[in-house]
Amino acid sequence: MAALVLAALTASQSPAGAKNTAAKGPEPTPADTPIDGGAAYYTDLPPLNSPVPPRGSNDPRPDGDGIVTGPAQAGIPATVLAAYKKAESEIRAADPGCRLPWQLLAGIGKVESGQARGGAVDAEGTTLQPILGPQLNGHGFARITDTDGGRYDGDRTHDRAVGPMQFIPSTWSQGGPAGTGWGADGNGDGKKDPNNVFDAALAAGTYLCAGGRNLSVQQDLDSAVLGYNHSEEYLRTVLSWFAFYRTGSYEVPDGKGVLPAHRPGANGTRDHARGRTEGRTGHGRGTGDTAGNLPHPGRTKPNGPAKPGGSGDGHTGSHTPGGDHTPGTPQTPGGKPTPTPKPPTKPTTPTALQQAGDQDLTTTAGTDFTTKPQVRAVDAGGKPVAGVPVRFTLPGTTDARFPGGATTAVVTTGKDGLATAPTLHAGDKTGDFTLRATAVGRTAPAVDIKATVKAKPAPKVDLLTRTSDKELTATAGHAFAEDAVEIKATYQGKIAAGVPITATMITDAPDHPVQNDKGPYFKDPQATGDNKDKPLRTLTGLTTDADGLLKLPKIYTDTHPGTFLLRLTTPNGTTLTLKLKIAAPAKTA
Repeated sequence: MAALVLAALTASQSPAGAKNTAAKGPEPTPADTPIDGGAAYYTDLPPLNSPVPPRGSNDPRPDGDGIVTGPAQAGIPATVLAAYKKAESEIRAADPGCRLPWQLLAGIGKVESGQARGGAVDAEGTTLQPILGPQLNGHGFARITDTDGGRYDGDRTHDRAVGPMQFIPSTWSQGGPAGTGWGADGNGDGKKDPNNVFDAALAAGTYLCAGGRNLSVQQDLDSAVLGYNHSEEYLRTVLSWFAFYRTGSYEVPDGKGVLPAHRPGANGTRDHARGRTEGRTGHGRGTGDTAGNLPHPGRTKPNGPAKPGGSGDGHTGSHTPGGDHTPGTPQTPGGKPTPTPKPPTKPTTPTALQQAGDQDLTTTAGTDFTTKPQVRAVDAGGKPVAGVPVRFTLPGTTDARFPGGATTAVVTTGKDGLATAPTLHAGDKTGDFTLRATAVGRTAPAVDIKATVKAKPAPKVDLLTRTSDKELTATAGHAFAEDAVEIKATYQGKIAAGVPITATMITDAPDHPVQNDKGPYFKDPQATGDNKDKPLRTLTGLTTDADGLLKLPKIYTDTHPGTFLLRLTTPNGTTLTLKLKIAAPAKTA
């Protein structure tokens, strides 16, 4: 089901599509279609020999100045490689339970766009020319009418896959965790651009991790890749490159990456049934069925990662005449077929989640919780269960956040059954809230974890003074001058910033002054309608600024003349009392 939900990430050609289009007569390709407007995904497999990185500048050998040994296919353009690694780092912080390896992004990037056409990107990671898939007009592919007004793909009739990771516009801008699309800002420029490899890599990584997946589990890995393109041939191709890059890779200059050679349907031919067997639909299913006897997605379980096969010359997508290597069948260096790996063992089903670790989750506003939320998954016998993805979810009533501003985090339980959430940072909102831990895809009841954010201790104050000695006077029925009252807070002679202050109009009773019910008053700045002019004689929420200063809001008067008192009070009890003199209005003749 997850693969079906995620299957619309990119739109890709099918060799069957080439056949069907030829039969019906292809629609004319727009004149401005850039580079690979009709290209399929690349089907080249990695060479057999493992990569050896270039020798560094510290290599004592005289020829140790960047010489590369091993296959050139292991070289990844510098900016593209940086984008993959940056995406891995950001997702590790936000969703550590996913365990996304950058080499998986590299495998998909290799197959989808040849690592952005060999690293043809600018310094910011944006492709020098658009990389577009074929028009999704229903001729051999899914039919997806325009969803973006041509904003991303330049096509106002139908959608096309876009960029180094080949997102379709609707996936980029719709759906996703927040409902605003899977698009991401990976390079911090404030934009989400599918043509930028940093943005596209982060978006692809987030997409692969969706649904609480743990990509170190084969089943979740297969599901994620099939969600990207629901074809088992695609799965095998991506996993072959994934395995290849995990044995080693090295950085090459942008624009110097090796371009793949084999694309189904190129020049009117097919490349030994290595093409896309299915075009994209809203559910990842297409109409092609002519690419040999490939397994049908959904009917057979995908194989594990294939070992790199072929002749080792980089042209492994073609069958060698007279040879006995069937294309698509991975082989070992000895020429024998690689055994199909056994399906991964499914983890024991947990029957319960239990809160674990220190249960005192308390901190002050604006700081990190020193205790991380933690739960343990156990089976019916109380034994710990490993490999269970646990989602920690914050409620909307708090502004506390996980790294990256996330409100959820998915962590997989270890051998001890424990899942520990990332560090939680408290916002400015104080009070109690409940964090919920849920076993993803399991029936074990959720666990509620209590947390508390306390207010920051108020800064100490030992003196409040008025910054002016001008007498405070007004006429009954009129307001005092704007900014008439400004005070300064200090502690032991130093500025006291951020001090909460309460202003109250009080009676002149010497022993027990209370709030006055006549004379000068404030207005509630938050009030609306009939209440906005209602007298307010106690005003809270006032705070001194970085210089320890506070200007009081405008003070109004009623019809009562006389001398009135305004008291300013800090949380630690320091006070300042000011006299407000109100004269009777002048008599008219």
